[in-house]
Amino acid sequence: MEAFQFRPSSIQLPAYQSYNGEVRLPGSKSITNRVLLISALAEGNTRLHNLLRSDDTRYMGEALDKLGVKIRFSENYTEADVQGTGAPIAIPPQVQELFLGNAGTAMRSLCAALTLGSGTVLLHGEERMKERPIRDLVDALGSIGADISYEESAGYPPVKINAHGLKGGSVSVRGNISSQYLTALLICAPYCETPLHIHVEGELISAPYILLTLKVMRDFGIEVKHEGLTDFYVPKDHYRSPGDYDVEGDASSASYPLAAAAIAKGKVRALGVGSESCQGDVAFTEVLRKMGAKITVGPDWIECDGTGCTLHGVDLNLNDIPDAAMTVAVLALFADGPSTISGIASWRVKETDRIAAVSAELRKVGADVRETNDSITITPPQQLQPATIETYNDHRMAMCFSLVSLGGVPIKIMDPACVNKTYPSYFEDFERLAK
Repeated sequence: MEAFQFRPSSIQLPAYQSYNGEVRLPGSKSITNRVLLISALAEGNTRLHNLLRSDDTRYMGEALDKLGVKIRFSENYTEADVQGTGAPIAIPPQVQELFLGNAGTAMRSLCAALTLGSGTVLLHGEERMKERPIRDLVDALGSIGADISYEESAGYPPVKINAHGLKGGSVSVRGNISSQYLTALLICAPYCETPLHIHVEGELISAPYILLTLKVMRDFGIEVKHEGLTDFYVPKDHYRSPGDYDVEGDASSASYPLAAAAIAKGKVRALGVGSESCQGDVAFTEVLRKMGAKITVGPDWIECDGTGCTLHGVDLNLNDIPDAAMTVAVLALFADGPSTISGIASWRVKETDRIAAVSAELRKVGADVRETNDSITITPPQQLQPATIETYNDHRMAMCFSLVSLGGVPIKIMDPACVNKTYPSYFEDFERLAK
């Protein structure tokens, strides 16, 4: 099966018994969208390699192109030449709106970056985007001079930006809703009129994504001083192109084949991410170890050997890896006892309410599930049940629940093309390794 170029209503996965082989991971979504925007702001030409070709990254690339950034993509969209502006992006008069689908990283980072220049533009997206909060970011930007208004519901997209620059100085933002607010502020900060001090109020969720943002900024010449992950000091400066930039494989996507090997007691090597990775979701390998799988990590590959392993129930706070935590929830179906995953309140404001969605679909296959606002407890069933899985237009629901078929029961996945958001060839890769 090829990557979806259309939108089939469902895909039927048979009852698989094994999963073995190698898989080359697509490029990291998190890095791709960061480097597309930062290279657009940078001085000089940047040649980007191993970009992720997906719905989310396409929305970012198309938006920058409409804004007048000179980007030339390869035919397969995995390479790009970006001629940076070296300055804030001015919004052309003919660009009145930008449609960003359900790409949260694009919506939030562009909302911040476009306030730096001049012009007016409406940012909007799919219906679910209207339910994804953005108030904390808008309030923070407003406190340093941004003019942003809500077009429908206060606190949510669509938003209209009347750009005339940002003052700099000091700004506070809550850290417990989404790390994307802080990432957006950090990325735009070098182009403020004065240096920017960002203070994070309360707990910072998904902290590894902030470290990733700082790393990409550093690669483009901006060193951010910070005290822990509470106070960040960004100099007034500008990004400078490193010339060539390689995007590593997506660590979140690696969780699926690695988990598949553990479930099916097979052996899988995921290529493109490893010990040199700057992505937080490589910590998923430690979860697999705690659950009983054998993990080997090379410089740019990770191997899971599930041969003869018994998966154990766990009680873990996975605040730092909320995306990979969804994979752990499905792994829990195959454990020898209950598992509790906590620190996942951010699931509520993702592509769907993931706590509610994951709970509902786990129950369909026979699990006993208890949920709170920021946790889920899963007791595996004595016998898995065949089921039809709703995906709620959420790519990770489709990929996670495909793994249930490795438990020897047929599983129907509704709207499988939702994986186009981050991993268009997912089912092609999955069916190639499953038997």
